[in-house]
Amino acid sequence: MRFSIVNLGCKVNRVESDDVAAALISAGGSLARTSEADLVVVNTCTVTGEADKKARKAVRQALRANPSSTVVVTGCAAAIDAAAFTALDPRVRVVPKGALQQTLAPHAAPVALRVGEGFRTRVNVKIQDGCDHACTFCIVHVARGKATSRPFSEVRDEVAAYARAGAREVVLTGINLGSYRSEGRHLPDLLAALLADGEALPRGGPRLRVSSIEPQQVDRRLIELLARAEGRVCRHLHVPLQSGSTRVLGEMERTYTAPWFEHLIGRLRAEVPGIALSTDVIAGFPGETDDDFRETCRVVERLGFGRLHVFPYSKRAGTPAAMRVDQVPDEVKRSRAAELRLLSDELTQRDYDRRVGTRELALVEDGVAVTESYHEIPVPGGARRGDLVEVVMPPRGDARARMQA
Repeated sequence: MRFSIVNLGCKVNRVESDDVAAALISAGGSLARTSEADLVVVNTCTVTGEADKKARKAVRQALRANPSSTVVVTGCAAAIDAAAFTALDPRVRVVPKGALQQTLAPHAAPVALRVGEGFRTRVNVKIQDGCDHACTFCIVHVARGKATSRPFSEVRDEVAAYARAGAREVVLTGINLGSYRSEGRHLPDLLAALLADGEALPRGGPRLRVSSIEPQQVDRRLIELLARAEGRVCRHLHVPLQSGSTRVLGEMERTYTAPWFEHLIGRLRAEVPGIALSTDVIAGFPGETDDDFRETCRVVERLGFGRLHVFPYSKRAGTPAAMRVDQVPDEVKRSRAAELRLLSDELTQRDYDRRVGTRELALVEDGVAVTESYHEIPVPGGARRGDLVEVVMPPRGDARARMQA
């Protein structure tokens, strides 16, 4: 079977899409362009209204590309509104993520590794899914369900398998990663156990990276581990802020204040020298005033993030925020988001400039190398895809410095 996979959304979606691709390949399938594929899998996202639109557009494009292919739709948007996709065409099938691999590749290898052609050099390992929080703007906890964690032994065996396969960076991912709980282990325990395991994480083998983690879950043990891991766990965290206004945070049902968040970032910078930090910010949450927005800008600039992921607030049916009468006009949301993105470019350049002349390990990908601090730099001479090489951060004269998404 020739197949194509269209992935939309977060890193967890990327892992799940790659898992399906690896399973199909192990069962005898081959990757193909959408126009030549017998099967097209569209893995959808529903984090914003724009994500829903992109999902429907991707399905329509797949249907037009090949009039004889089967189009399987899965993911969060399909979980929220399956009928919106099955109504597009009789060739569309909606398959829940939990049933995807058994439905499409029942004869796949028990463990199909995501390595080689068609896969990224940086390997993502999903260790957790779902979320028990209910931020008033978010629909993902409805699409993904309650928080669950993979057994520690499974995670350990998968990391060890990728180490044997030659992976040089393993990214631990989840929908609410910091809620990981298995066999008496929390996330810092899992990291410590992997670091101590010579087979799962041998010296000179892959480094670990922690994906997005909620600020409430960055505890003393995680900070201490990052500080003493000597780069074997990358000194980089993506910690969502969402707003610099304590009032707005309360209305979002975020369980911290802006001063508390600033204190946390101060601790991270003091105890983990050189740490790189990025964050999420929502522009135009219902009731956000000009003063609230200005405070957000002041907070993110004061904290010196290396990158902002900026989202204009999007109404999600079924969430408390969507029912509020004090919605911010679309043009105001767009203007605020544009201002934040310009600020993000400035902050990325400042963070990069602070690192010029310092040494970091960088993972060589397709056409770029990604440093421990998550910046993209030119591939060092002689380095090959998949290599982890020490570099001296080169100077850049403009704002083209990039931090990886």
